[in-house]
Amino acid sequence: MTEPNLQHEGTEKKGLFMRFLDGVEKVGNKLPHPFILFVYLALTVIVVSAIVSVFGVSVVHPGTQEEMAIRSLLSGEGLRYIIDSMLDNFTGFAPLGLVLVMMLGIGLAQKVGLIQAFMRKSIINAPPALVTYAVLFAGVIGNLASDAAFIIVPPLAAMVFYGLGRHPLAGLAAGFAGAGAGFTANIFIAGTDALLSGISTEVAQTIDPNMIVTPVDNWFFMIFSVVMLMIVGAFVTEKIIEPKLGKYEGDAEKRLEKVTDEENRGLRNALITGLIYIGLILLVLLPENAPLRGEDGGIVPSPFLNGIIPIILFFFISVAIAYGMTVGKIKGTKDIPNYMAEAMKDMSAYIVLIFAAAQFIAYFNWSNLGIWIAVNSAEFLQNANLTGIYVIVGFTLLTAVLNLFIFSGSAQWALMAPIFIPMFMLLDYNPAYVQLAYRLGDSATNIITPLNPYMLVVLAFMRDYDKKAGFGTLFAMMLPYALFFLGFWIVIFIAWTLLGLPIGPGVEMYINQ
Repeated sequence: MTEPNLQHEGTEKKGLFMRFLDGVEKVGNKLPHPFILFVYLALTVIVVSAIVSVFGVSVVHPGTQEEMAIRSLLSGEGLRYIIDSMLDNFTGFAPLGLVLVMMLGIGLAQKVGLIQAFMRKSIINAPPALVTYAVLFAGVIGNLASDAAFIIVPPLAAMVFYGLGRHPLAGLAAGFAGAGAGFTANIFIAGTDALLSGISTEVAQTIDPNMIVTPVDNWFFMIFSVVMLMIVGAFVTEKIIEPKLGKYEGDAEKRLEKVTDEENRGLRNALITGLIYIGLILLVLLPENAPLRGEDGGIVPSPFLNGIIPIILFFFISVAIAYGMTVGKIKGTKDIPNYMAEAMKDMSAYIVLIFAAAQFIAYFNWSNLGIWIAVNSAEFLQNANLTGIYVIVGFTLLTAVLNLFIFSGSAQWALMAPIFIPMFMLLDYNPAYVQLAYRLGDSATNIITPLNPYMLVVLAFMRDYDKKAGFGTLFAMMLPYALFFLGFWIVIFIAWTLLGLPIGPGVEMYINQ
């Protein structure tokens, strides 16, 4: 068997990058669970607020012009706030309801097998010349099924490549890159959009109570990102990874399960149902004076955008029911809530995390530490003349580095948003634009952080084809994807901004005054 021309674990002296990754893994493994991390952060805010308040520190709110003193959470007022607000902080946390409602629909589609069948059909039925693009597309779109894409797409892509006489590890790498580094992009509005926009809104309203970041505010840029990632990912796969791997001469025996006739009928019926649903929505959106249009007759803003979550919810419920009934997954009405309940069980870890994150953000805002840090940071950037597109790019790069240590995108945004959204809003940046900059950095390095729990899963898939493959092999394959994805994303981000294109319906770089 000819071994891939990549460094295997332990066979050569480690290079600088591998030593860096070892350090990342060592430091990251010492970090507590995200829930405990937010508990520590909340305790830190409590202690710091008490210390800073002693010095009589205050700040002028840029919106209301009100002088706001740092309030101690260890004072009588602060302790009463901690006790009285705990339930409201949790139940009133904007992302909680948004994400849970979205997952009722998307989770149903996943549990009946619709999303998995769609991904398999996208890859298997693609013409040989377009297989690489299909693999990347399925990986990126797979974030509709959340982390399930990490389990489904890479091994399926490896088998497809193997069946075509191409190196299976190249297919696996392309699938992992799409599912991991492309996690934030999609042509659909996904749970990620609801989760991040909810946190962004929660934080942005500390500066402007009327500010709302909707789940569609990054949609235009993310649709284009899907196309970009397919093209860039295919280039990396076919021009860098496959030549480096060489010809596969192993003897792995992998059988590719094709989409069954029953699944094909299910997909067809789901498509028909989806088109009918979209047609009905357009009937109440496009005509003049349609009920989903805004008061001025426009779509931005409008009841359509305000109600995008329930609209998406019923879309996924409709297509999931059509598919599930066709393939026999849904035999009666009771099956629908049962599958939804199963999907909610998968969200239990998120709900627990949100409880702690909501307390941290609430304490940070109540103490006025958030606005104090934001105002002083904004003044520093202005005095240093560090404004414009390039300071946002710096924020993206910082996010990419921090993502090596904090794999959970929601946890990292809950940590960064309370500091950076107010700071950038004081410089007139649209919080949806700041959120977009975060998403690029947070997504690109998912495939090279040792803290990605799916690294071990993907490594196990690799060893089906190469028994000697180790973490060094995997990192060496995935690094080009991470660098190319991040680099092209930043270039497009800059070009998009300079051209003045909206990143979502009516959303531009700066806040419209």
